[in-house]
Amino acid sequence: MSDKHYNQKPLRDAEFIRPPNILKAKVGTGGISDQVLNRTQQLLESQATDFTPLGEMYLGRMREGLDYAKENTDESLCENAIARVLFPCVQLKANGAMFHFPLVTNISERFVQFMEVVERLDEDTIEIAEAFYTTLKLVIAGKVKGDGGEQGHALVEELNYACLRYFEKHKDYVEEKKNQIKNIENKDEEEYGSSQD
Repeated sequence: MSDKHYNQKPLRDAEFIRPPNILKAKVGTGGISDQVLNRTQQLLESQATDFTPLGEMYLGRMREGLDYAKENTDESLCENAIARVLFPCVQLKANGAMFHFPLVTNISERFVQFMEVVERLDEDTIEIAEAFYTTLKLVIAGKVKGDGGEQGHALVEELNYACLRYFEKHKDYVEEKKNQIKNIENKDEEEYGSSQD
C-alpha cells in the first residue's frame, strides 16, 4: 500500500468508463502532425475560459452530497452518501488542471483518495469532508490559478495531516474491519479452495 491512500487499502475505486470515440470512427486512424498538436496545445494553454461557474456547480453538488450524508446516517445508505460526495469531487479533480487550477485538482485528488478508503461516514469523516469542501470553495472563489505556491502546498499538507490523524484515531476500527475481511477471505479459501489451483 502506498501513501496515495493514506496507507489504507481502497474500498472503492473511481471507475473510468471509456466512451465510444465516434469522431475517430468517422475519420479513421492515422497520425496528427506535430505542428497541429503544438498549435492545439498552445490554444488550450491560452484558453481564457472562466472555471469558476463550473467549479461552483460541482461545489454545489458536493454540498448537497454532504447535507445528504449528514441527514442519512443509516449504514445501509453509506455507499450512496459517499458517492454523492465523491462524484462532484472527481469532476473537480478532472477539470481543475484543464482550466489552469492544478491546486483544485491536487486537493480534490487527495479527497478522492481519502473517500476511497473510509469505512463509514461518521462525524469525523464528515468534518474532514467539510474541510476539503471549504478549502476547495476558497480556492475556486479566490480564482487561485497554478499550484498556489507555498501556501497551496501548506493547504494540501494540512488536509493530508487531518486524514492521517483520522486513521490514527480510528485505527482500532480499521484493524477490526481488516480482520473481518481477512476472516471472510480465509473462510472462502477453505470452502472453495485456493485461487491458485
